Amino acid sequence: MPHSDPDRPSTKRLKLDAVVAKAPPPKKGSAIFAPFRTVGLVSPTSVPFASIPLGKTTFQITTSVGRSLQTYDLKRGLNLVFVTRPQTPADITATYAWKEKVYAAWGDARNGEPQGIWAFQRGKKVAELELPADLDQPIRQILIFGAWIVACALTRIEVWKSATMEHYTTIFSSATQRGDNELTGGICNMPTFLNKIFVGRKDGWVEIWNVSTGKLIYTILPPNPNCGSVTCMEPTPALSLLAISYSAGPLILHNVLTDKSALRLNAGTEDAPVTSISFRTDGQGAGPDGRKDGVMATATSLGGDVTFWDLNKGGRIMGTLRSAHNPPSHAGTEIRGGISKVEFLSGQPVLMTSGLDNSLKSWIFDNSPFSPIPRILHTRSGHAAPVSCLQFLPTDFDGADAGNKWLLSGGQDRSLWGWSLRRDGQSTELSQGNIRKRAKKMGILSGSTLGHGSTTTLDDLKAPEITCIASSLNRDGGIGAMPGKQMMWDKGSDKTKLSTAEISGSTGWESVVTAHKDDAWARTWFWGRKRAGRWAFKTGDGAYVSTVAISSCGSFALLGSVGGSIDMFNLQSGRHRQRFPSRLTPAQVRQLRMQQLKSLDTVSKLQTHSGKSFTAGAGRHTDRVTGLVIDPLNRSVISCSLDGKIKFWDFLTGNLVDEIDWSPMTKITGCRYHPGNDLIAFSCDDHSIRVVDIETRHTIREFWGCRNTINDFCFSNDGRWIVAASQDAIIRVWDLPTSHLIDAFKLDNPCTAIAFSSTGEYLAGATQGELGVHIWTNRTLFTHVPTRQISEKEIGLVEGPTVSGEGGQGMLDAAFEVEVAAEEDENLSAPVVDQLSADMMTLSLVPKSRWQTLLHIDLIKQRNKPKEAPKLPEKAPFFLPAVGGDPNKQPALDAAKEAGVATSRITQLDRTRAEQVFTSKLLRGAATGDYNDFIDHLKALPPSTADLELRSLSMGEGEDEEVNELLHFIRALTSRLVARRDYELTQAWMTVFLRLHFDLIMESESLLKALAVWKEHQEREKQRLDSLVGYCGGVVGFLRSPRT
Repeated sequence: MPHSDPDRPSTKRLKLDAVVAKAPPPKKGSAIFAPFRTVGLVSPTSVPFASIPLGKTTFQITTSVGRSLQTYDLKRGLNLVFVTRPQTPADITATYAWKEKVYAAWGDARNGEPQGIWAFQRGKKVAELELPADLDQPIRQILIFGAWIVACALTRIEVWKSATMEHYTTIFSSATQRGDNELTGGICNMPTFLNKIFVGRKDGWVEIWNVSTGKLIYTILPPNPNCGSVTCMEPTPALSLLAISYSAGPLILHNVLTDKSALRLNAGTEDAPVTSISFRTDGQGAGPDGRKDGVMATATSLGGDVTFWDLNKGGRIMGTLRSAHNPPSHAGTEIRGGISKVEFLSGQPVLMTSGLDNSLKSWIFDNSPFSPIPRILHTRSGHAAPVSCLQFLPTDFDGADAGNKWLLSGGQDRSLWGWSLRRDGQSTELSQGNIRKRAKKMGILSGSTLGHGSTTTLDDLKAPEITCIASSLNRDGGIGAMPGKQMMWDKGSDKTKLSTAEISGSTGWESVVTAHKDDAWARTWFWGRKRAGRWAFKTGDGAYVSTVAISSCGSFALLGSVGGSIDMFNLQSGRHRQRFPSRLTPAQVRQLRMQQLKSLDTVSKLQTHSGKSFTAGAGRHTDRVTGLVIDPLNRSVISCSLDGKIKFWDFLTGNLVDEIDWSPMTKITGCRYHPGNDLIAFSCDDHSIRVVDIETRHTIREFWGCRNTINDFCFSNDGRWIVAASQDAIIRVWDLPTSHLIDAFKLDNPCTAIAFSSTGEYLAGATQGELGVHIWTNRTLFTHVPTRQISEKEIGLVEGPTVSGEGGQGMLDAAFEVEVAAEEDENLSAPVVDQLSADMMTLSLVPKSRWQTLLHIDLIKQRNKPKEAPKLPEKAPFFLPAVGGDPNKQPALDAAKEAGVATSRITQLDRTRAEQVFTSKLLRGAATGDYNDFIDHLKALPPSTADLELRSLSMGEGEDEEVNELLHFIRALTSRLVARRDYELTQAWMTVFLRLHFDLIMESESLLKALAVWKEHQEREKQRLDSLVGYCGGVVGFLRSPRT
């Protein structure tokens, strides 16, 4: 606190000659966090994947993740092998794989974005196609065949030569009515049709163009005028047959040579037309035994089912793969799925599918006995809906660094994911049981449900959306926890299976607890086994679960409800252990009534109001519980609620111990606890964060600055920072010791959830409306970041991390960024202050060892002097040459002596120069009266050199004071003593000086007078310091005395 007396301001707060730094320019990004990469994206867009065989052993599948491409290897289990760099300036709209390259079209001129087509090879950009200057439409499809590269836009087709990549021509499709020439069905080519492409139009026509001449050859009309627009085309393995699907639902196999339909199927509906077709080319799959050719797969972007057709004998449905892909949970009940593309791999019984649920799957036909429906082979996926909560996995009892590797995330798609930040292939979704088997028992996947309209999807069989995650690995048994088949999320009240508890006691039990949206049950998970746990805990009042917590020992889970109840369960046995406040027994009820009768006495009332006291069974929250915390020693439970109260409960008894009431001033929306500093932070609805010390239960910090609702916040790993993400799309970092806002940066979209890794390396954040999780690295692990207060004007808009990691930085790259360090040094130049005030005695910054060595230089030299003459080495064997010490080699000694004499001359010359510098600075200071330059030079000398210089001081010739170095040295030290600077150095130098030149001083009157002046100032300063030290000692003794 500053001094309250205006007549006596604190001298420690004065800063003389301070340089006022100019206001820094607006920040370009974060000073602490550097973008790293984005995890969790596989196929989040509607752009179809591209496949290409890699030799005869495997296939590579390439998907679009916005502005980058990801390539997976099928033989390695869809392992990620390439991510393209650089990322495109705009979102990718079409892809195509040809030979060793992958082509990607990006941009939409209608939105003011640039456009282009880039070619990538092994993740690197190798070529770029030049687009026509008048192209103002996005490219929807790319096709490469023969010597041509063809790109299909909305109403025009661009053609390039594949050899030179030069633009060849542009094909325009004419329209009879406005909009009829829109190319809704895309383009395709057929074998044996040289230089020919087939173009599907909105009016149902299929045009055949020669790309070499740029002429329209023929037009295939729809079977009837009500078929609608063309939605998809695919050539069949049979020559001259083309599969064409229409928006009204029909699908025809058309003979291009005879212009006649060979087969017509009702493969889709007007609400869900077929948008993807593929044919099996391995010669099997059809017929009753699956040994005939002629299998076709169809899918729609408005449904998640894949239908398999046997085209023999007029065509029939062989089977339907129900819910191959599921939609995001916010997509609505009418939309049952979304598949962007299905494709049979060439010559293989494998089907690849990609969906709108951010997943890529491979299916194989190898069931025995024969089944027309394939089984899942590989899958790569992520969240199908935006992420709602994040948490880094804590370290386990062995001290492993799992807390820095694994990131838990819960999304609106009802899934719980564990992301590996080291190896992408290890990321996995925690299993919720065999969903497809459960769906078959319920009849959801039966064929009769196709005509019933809206049906239940596989997502509906999962647990509701996760809103809160709590974890502790101290009791996690890893992959061996609870071996064998166990029940999943048992909601029964009878949990008396002691054998289960005994087994879990030796192998470990659940380590993750989650709360779910609009659900009264909290659920447990096995992290080691990556699956759902045994228990489902219900809130005590039956209201929805609002928040969960888990003890650091991993044995107890706490649930808070929207009605205000708090319940504790044992994770090993699944039994209910405590309620906060605890339920009263009949004896406790009677005792409480007796206390209420006694409280009518006036004396009892006075005693009651003299301090806080809470009756047993009282103190329940009256509104939604928003946060729960258990201290590391399991002694107390802290809860906060929207009723504006913070309550401290006894862990064992469940009784209320203390309470902090902030109502009606504010409501508490969340809390975070850091066990290292024993501080707990609360976010409030007034857009502030308050920090409370659990030991004193007092508010020690309040952080303001958020302009909108605080979505999420967390402590840093060392408890020094608080990082908060608010609805104004700004992430702010406050420093707890200084209360300064030391960093802030703005994103394009608000951040809904953040998490800090336990090692401090990463900050994870989930943005609104996006499926991926952004990762930033922490620069402060390898560089210093000043805790300077920044203003709102310095907050700049930055781009988040990318999937490819382009523009991002690893920890070392971010830490040793030269430009940032230079900018900080330029903007944050600290003022150099030698002395805070002229009334204060200031010590020097010279190390203590230096001036102490000067005081005892004689003793040190005496101690280091050799005790005896060096001995000759023992005679070595005759075959080894002598190293030295041979007296017979007189010429060598003479040469060494001559060299020593020469060396001594050089040393004498350097010594003379040094003495001239010392003397010149001393005489210059005597002439000007300013000895600062001389004192600074003397402070920089090492002890041995300073001792030599002091010994070399002389009185000069005669009584001339101008050349009397001893007199000038005494006056230099006197001036330093008057300035009250370098007190300990002045005393050390004067001690050595008097010891060396005491005899000369006693013989000179001028030196005695100068020394008397120095002694007068010394006594005066000594008395002043003694009085100040005595006064301070008396005040401290008075305050520490028990009598006062």
